[in-house]
Amino acid sequence: MAADLSTIVKAYDVRGVVPDQWDEPLAELFGAAFAQVTGADAVVIGHDMRPSSPGLSRAFARGAAALGVDVTEIGLCSTDQLYYASGALNLPGAMFTASHNPAQYNGIKMCRAGAAPVGQDTGLAEIRELVEAWSESGAPAPAATPGTITHRDTLEDYAAHLRGLVDLTSVRPLKVVVDAGNGMGGHTVPTVFAGLPLDLVPMYFELDGTFPNHEANPLDPANIVDLQKRVREEGADLGIAFDGDADRCFVVDERGDAVSPSAITALVASRELARHGGKGTVIHNLITSWSVPEVVRENGGTPVRTRVGHSFIKAEMARSGAIFGGEHSAHYYFADFWNADTGMLAALHVLAALGSQDGPLSGLLAEYDRYAGSGEINSTVADQSGRLAAIRSAYGNREDITLDDLDGLTVSATDWWFNVRPSNTEPLLRLNAEARDEATMARVRDEVLAIIRS
Repeated sequence: MAADLSTIVKAYDVRGVVPDQWDEPLAELFGAAFAQVTGADAVVIGHDMRPSSPGLSRAFARGAAALGVDVTEIGLCSTDQLYYASGALNLPGAMFTASHNPAQYNGIKMCRAGAAPVGQDTGLAEIRELVEAWSESGAPAPAATPGTITHRDTLEDYAAHLRGLVDLTSVRPLKVVVDAGNGMGGHTVPTVFAGLPLDLVPMYFELDGTFPNHEANPLDPANIVDLQKRVREEGADLGIAFDGDADRCFVVDERGDAVSPSAITALVASRELARHGGKGTVIHNLITSWSVPEVVRENGGTPVRTRVGHSFIKAEMARSGAIFGGEHSAHYYFADFWNADTGMLAALHVLAALGSQDGPLSGLLAEYDRYAGSGEINSTVADQSGRLAAIRSAYGNREDITLDDLDGLTVSATDWWFNVRPSNTEPLLRLNAEARDEATMARVRDEVLAIIRS
């Protein structure tokens, strides 16, 4: 019987419990399907520190090599290090990681040459169809001459590339606490930060895919409590937290307060626009703060609003020739990084901006963090469309309100806005609200939650 991959093939990647939902034999079929769909002569593969990652990665390599494709394995790496290898080597790539998911999960993030995304509309659906068919009929016939499997270390080259994109030569000494969450930041940070004027205080740098200290998901406030405390104890200038595969970075200021990813997006956008002579397009998803398009315009740029999700951001980056893009989830995309996301490069921008002036991070970011935001609030809802219709009914007839159906429903007024969008994979509605002051935001947030949860 053919395998049903509907539960593990998501919109942008493959992700599921090992070995219950997928295993090494399936990974081998994914490798063969990836080779066939990309039509490549060679591919590059990397993996994170999860216990199942080396075996799954090697099985994928065997599947690709069996069809005559040469495989370069870069071993332990962050997801953005794999994107670097795909871009620098101009090869399709596969990264074995489940990002911030618990230890029993694993997954594959795939890209075409130059780190171009592979999602449902750009090859992932075809890969799924092949794997499902082959799981019933057997693996495809091997090539007359199998491909080779070789190893290459890209960590130093990746670090040098990132440091070449940000001028850190004149920054003042900074004390920075970094929480790697036992994820791949513990592998990449020491090499990327080497030689910089930083007093590095490492937290949980030991690679451990069982995540013994906390989940490697800094988007959940509970998982940055240790970092916030350590920043205050150390009197550090800032704190940085990475997720499990270290493609996202979260920032804590000198007071231990969490910094909005929208504020980081606005800061980095202003720096990238300055580097490009005050011109350029900047992408932001519809959930980022009003601050982002405001700052982009103030610095001479053109803001472009998109749906949530890296495939949409990357596609719009390529279409518009954008120089930078940011999301509320702390994904940051750079034209100089093949339009791919790299939290490490965003972190270097924050260090450069802070270190080039004498004030604290909270003061530096004040001009980029202008509004009160709710953060993302999830509600379990059986009838997603019914609740969205109820929200539309409650707000749609008011003259001071505009409605927008890009990615869920966005309701906007003069002093506030909110977006409610359904999860693609769970019976959830996700609410994000923002207003010009905290009291207004709280009122709007609670009004909408009452409708969602009624």
